[in-house]
Amino acid sequence: MPRPLEQSLTRLRGWGYWLRRRLRGRPAGAAATTAGAVARAGARPARATAAMPADAPDSVLAENEHGSYCVPRSCLHRPAARTVLEARVWEAETLDLVRGANPAGDVVHAGTFFGDFIPALARSRGDGALVWAFEPNRESYRCARATISLNGLENVLLRNAGLDTASGSALLATSDTNGVPLGGASRVIRDPARARWTDSEQIALVAVDDVVGEDRDVAAIQLDVEGHEQEALAGALRTIARCRPLLVLETAPPASWIEEHLAPLGYRVAGEVNENVVVRSD
Repeated sequence: MPRPLEQSLTRLRGWGYWLRRRLRGRPAGAAATTAGAVARAGARPARATAAMPADAPDSVLAENEHGSYCVPRSCLHRPAARTVLEARVWEAETLDLVRGANPAGDVVHAGTFFGDFIPALARSRGDGALVWAFEPNRESYRCARATISLNGLENVLLRNAGLDTASGSALLATSDTNGVPLGGASRVIRDPARARWTDSEQIALVAVDDVVGEDRDVAAIQLDVEGHEQEALAGALRTIARCRPLLVLETAPPASWIEEHLAPLGYRVAGEVNENVVVRSD
């Protein structure tokens, strides 16, 4: 199909999705989608004793063995949210792997959602070590900030931004084509023609190399950025070359990219944990 025609059809489909959502209306809060999904899954909020910060968005307070969490009510249908609401740990093996990295070093944690990894990661760090957390979705960022407050954490540096090769901006899809909030599955819109297919918001992009100082030792980089891992890694190559951190990636870049950029630093794919790819330096 000729590219101009393909682009025109993409725009036409986008207008159709946009019009359909406008005509039938979006789900209101958690009522139509989130609460129903949680009820069907049998999830119950854990008994929580902490007090939610006054500036937290519409959310539910939950707890598990690692801490307390501000879970956005709009995303109670998401698997990570349901897991924490049941007082369990989302991707426990992945979390244990990252928190087991050298406690004297920092952790870079991107795609933090409402902060389900943050308490455990923060408490796994030794004196002076930091967690550098990044969340581009505005509501998720506010919930992660509340989670940090709920747990009294002082070694977490949270940014309302996504990771990329360099500083900039982008559109982030925050719902699916039916208007259901994506929460932790929000993703950068690569094709502007698809922007009308979903709800979206403008976000800031930063590079790890520009944010994490060269005086910091990074023990692990964990990325759950919905297919944007290659760009995030490209913006962290100086840090990776300097520190040789453990890499845990929801989506690994192509083998050719790893061979070109990471293999010369001694990195190899070392397996999977919870379907996340583990890449280690020899």
